[in-house]
Amino acid sequence: MNKVTIDGITLSLARPVELNLQWVGQEELLMQLLAAWMVIDERDIPFNPRLVGKPGVGKTTLAYAASKRLSRPVYLYQATMDTRPEDLIITPVIGPDGKIQYAASSLVTAMLTGGVLILDEGNRMSEKAWASLAPLLDDRRYVESIVTGLRIPAGRDFRIVVTMNEDSSTFEVPEYIHSRLQPQIYIDFPEADEELVILKENLPFADSGILKYVVNFLQRSHAADELYSVRDGINIARYALKMSAAGAIPPMELLRLSVTRILGNEALHYLD
Repeated sequence: MNKVTIDGITLSLARPVELNLQWVGQEELLMQLLAAWMVIDERDIPFNPRLVGKPGVGKTTLAYAASKRLSRPVYLYQATMDTRPEDLIITPVIGPDGKIQYAASSLVTAMLTGGVLILDEGNRMSEKAWASLAPLLDDRRYVESIVTGLRIPAGRDFRIVVTMNEDSSTFEVPEYIHSRLQPQIYIDFPEADEELVILKENLPFADSGILKYVVNFLQRSHAADELYSVRDGINIARYALKMSAAGAIPPMELLRLSVTRILGNEALHYLD
């Protein structure tokens, strides 16, 4: 279904996303998110959970993994400080024939198709953008399009999850929105054994000694409350391997250089 007509207005639908993301470990967090989406009675409605944590801890990966468990189409909307209410709902566009057409956002598409919407980095949006979602995030479960005059209800299978980077919001999320984004699920940095599994999953071709070295670096930085994430660790190991392949130098000898190229000289403090 690429288009749908509501009250005589035809909307072009967005495409679902297929991401190469694997959630490794921390099964409890996955179950918490799935529980938030459960409906246990015909009078019940799902929660609108928010995933909070430092950048790179896997919030989007967790949201995607949980969405795939539901076997429903997954849509992603990347929030920015420039996101407007109409960007979140319906946008007019000029068609090939020069006439105005209407494009449903990934959010509205998920609402109409019973999909899952991942609203990524939601705390980058302004209050004006959030206000347009207020009726969707309570028991009314609809949005209104100023552009078309349509009121669009969410299908019963529709689910939404919002990710938020801790301490990195461009705008303060208004309290009336916070109260609609519950429960809050906090994602912390993984433990050393989980971090090693994640690195192995992403770099199955890397020597275990390299991965253990990177995990040790990450754990030292976590203890110091640095923002270096497992994503950074993956990039450090990957770049060292690439430089090794290009110059025939053992990758272990290149890890220090790789750390400086990926994170800067200040990160060397956390190496052995």
